Amino acid sequence: VLRAAARTAPVELDVVEHALDDVPLYNFDVEQQGDPPGVARLKAAIAGADGVLVVTPEYQHGVPGVLKNALDWVSRPPGRSALQDKPAVVMGASPGMTGTARAQSQLRQVLTYNACRVLPPPEVLIARAAEKVHDGEFTDETSLEFITGAMSRFADWVAAYGPART
Repeated sequence: VLRAAARTAPVELDVVEHALDDVPLYNFDVEQQGDPPGVARLKAAIAGADGVLVVTPEYQHGVPGVLKNALDWVSRPPGRSALQDKPAVVMGASPGMTGTARAQSQLRQVLTYNACRVLPPPEVLIARAAEKVHDGEFTDETSLEFITGAMSRFADWVAAYGPART
């Protein structure tokens, strides 16, 4: 989904991927000593971005722990989160029939709590994703059209609510 979003994004959007494998488990005591390097990089990337694209699978009817953990780090310190006032869009794909609906609902709660301006529906909920991906790329035209439309709406959303707004 992330590769498809980057490939179909309007030219005014530059989609940059950030891996979460160097973000340790959130720990208040560690935070008091300063952000670990992976956390500092992620916070800086989000702080410097005009908007945030969050792509997720769904595990056990919810957000994967790694993603929630990263959002917990980025939400700190309270009231001064890197997510504060950022336009955001959420997308996901799942082998199941609900296409990450539950995980996206949880993400919308977390992002809204952090004062993100989350793009309203229609949502990008891709069900039965394994049937729509070949060689690591989406080949399902309906899914690609939906992702393309969401990225176009997100470009407008960032223009309206991002830092460049007047």
